[in-house]
Amino acid sequence: MKRIKSKWATTLCAAMIGIGLLAGCGQPQQQDQGDTIRLAYVNWAEGVAVMYLTTALLEDMGYNVESTMADVAPIYSSVAQGNQDIMIETWLPHTHAAYFERYGEQVELISTWYDEARIGLVVPEYVTIDSIAQLNDTRDQFNGRITGIDAGAGIMASSENAIESYGLDFELVASSEAAMTAALQNAIDNGDWIVVTGWSPHWKFARYDLKYLEDPNGDFGATELVHSAARLGFSAEYPDIAALFGNMKFDAEQIGSLMDVMDGVPDGGEDRAVRSWMADNAALVQSWMP
Repeated sequence: MKRIKSKWATTLCAAMIGIGLLAGCGQPQQQDQGDTIRLAYVNWAEGVAVMYLTTALLEDMGYNVESTMADVAPIYSSVAQGNQDIMIETWLPHTHAAYFERYGEQVELISTWYDEARIGLVVPEYVTIDSIAQLNDTRDQFNGRITGIDAGAGIMASSENAIESYGLDFELVASSEAAMTAALQNAIDNGDWIVVTGWSPHWKFARYDLKYLEDPNGDFGATELVHSAARLGFSAEYPDIAALFGNMKFDAEQIGSLMDVMDGVPDGGEDRAVRSWMADNAALVQSWMP
């Protein structure tokens, strides 16, 4: 998912999350719990886009919004402990299964905003293999590397499982979404072979001709659902917000267009960009409002 530059406060929060200090970050000492909603999100394209969209919607409902960026694990922990109100996205039943097994009883799912998600190993369409099982036979063309994203992402754990399951003589290289997509673009520009950890929805499928490698062993699961999760008791305290999230749903074209609008927006232009999308999709947005 595409990384964007964050405001200094958000960057500071993310850094503090990494050393376990989320409880005090992004939370003013005199915070009014009735007016300020705390959103936590992973810096992936679809999550960033939906975070800015929900921020605008909540502000229009009269709420203040504070957003904090972090990796999946500290976000789950923070929401479970009540230090954040809403986690913008969690992928179930497969990708984030380990996190949900640990924290599922301490959070409540308040929405399923996309129900056609998928993860797997992705290659350019011109690559002449179609299955993960064929990777070892073409190892040299790929330089024995699978280009991954954040080390803590669920798709990285699934990729490690696939390497073992298929007996792949490949190295899974952790990086970031931005580094992965840059490597993908560079390989396509040069006609090189590359295999990356991929997921949809994602803008790269609209920008490039890509395909998932078949996964006969099922290490990447089947169709995924993308949910928002909240701290326990949140929906009872804020039924209007829970209703908003519960109503919010995208099809592939809608989430794709939102990500496209938000892709590459310079710092400070996010609200204008997302409100432009809201105006172009007014009937859809209105259908979500409680």
